[in-house]
Amino acid sequence: MSTVHNTTEYQPVFVGKVMDELQTVLQRYPNKQAALLPALWIAQREHGWISDLIMAEVAEVLGLTPAYVKGVVTFYTMYHQHPVGKNFVQVCTTSPCNICGAEDVLKALLSHTGAGDAGATSPDGKWTIVEVECLGACGFATPILINDDFIESVTPERVAELVRKYR
Repeated sequence: MSTVHNTTEYQPVFVGKVMDELQTVLQRYPNKQAALLPALWIAQREHGWISDLIMAEVAEVLGLTPAYVKGVVTFYTMYHQHPVGKNFVQVCTTSPCNICGAEDVLKALLSHTGAGDAGATSPDGKWTIVEVECLGACGFATPILINDDFIESVTPERVAELVRKYR
């Protein structure tokens, strides 16, 4: 679960225990560049999203250019480039899941959380709901991912219960 820091003043991510964690991660890779993805995961976990300032910090810590880091962040969809809610929900809306009611699950999530539209964050800052191409569980439609929790066979009727659980 991500921690979003609400401050206008930039706070470096890689200090203290977080820097120690990165140093441990770096030992598993042949060079610093190879550790870019895990470094970005750590930064996102700590800050909640990857801002331009964080990209620059990651670049500095790993000896890369900010442009290189930005290229990686913008390539992968799992890195958030803007603040997201406390609960980041991914709903599979690929064809097999759509046939099984994924659109209704999406609508129920948007309604029960107040997020309004896919990709938007609810006014209370607790929910961001997005559509994704595939979560790899076509046999258990509709799958969703809430933060790191994979939930199979979600129906519109289950949504209220899930929202209560994660609120």
